[in-house]
Amino acid sequence: MRIIGGIWRSRVIRFFDLPGLRPTPDRVRETLFNWLGQDLSGMNCLDLYAGSGALGFEALSRRASSVTMVERAPLACRALRDNAALLGAEDLNVVCRDALEFLAGMASRTPASVKFNLVLLDPPFGEGIPEEMWTRLLERLSDRGRIYLESDAQFSGNPRLEILKQGRSGAVHYHLLGRKRNDRGGISGDV
Repeated sequence: MRIIGGIWRSRVIRFFDLPGLRPTPDRVRETLFNWLGQDLSGMNCLDLYAGSGALGFEALSRRASSVTMVERAPLACRALRDNAALLGAEDLNVVCRDALEFLAGMASRTPASVKFNLVLLDPPFGEGIPEEMWTRLLERLSDRGRIYLESDAQFSGNPRLEILKQGRSGAVHYHLLGRKRNDRGGISGDV
């Protein structure tokens, strides 16, 4: 699979064909980074359910300050690390762990001031996002942070999030989410 934009445009990343692993299609990645802007300088990104790493490597290619990729499959983690070495990726942290366990562990070992500007969520099809995941994610999302969600169904909502943009490609529903105005640290009326 090729990276579609940024400093590593057209570079190939390789991954194992594992059950449930389906990289985000080029067209959907292109739409996402059109929504976000092509330059992610200064953004700290969290790629949960990293899989092939397509989303996280695209973010780094577009100059994200840092990307943490979390993936539970050991073979996928190995491929992520191999691709990072081939690309010379700096500011990348690959964590081989369950996504929810990673977030729960962050609460005990990382200061609450550590926040992410962008969270990339692409769980295995049909798996969904547990309610506890949303709570823990919102603890680590900056006030103006964004969540990209890719799934097999339309986003069913969360009282603290709003859909900023959404699309569909075949069976894939994708959404860009942000905090509702009244959930931004008490700031209201501010976009």
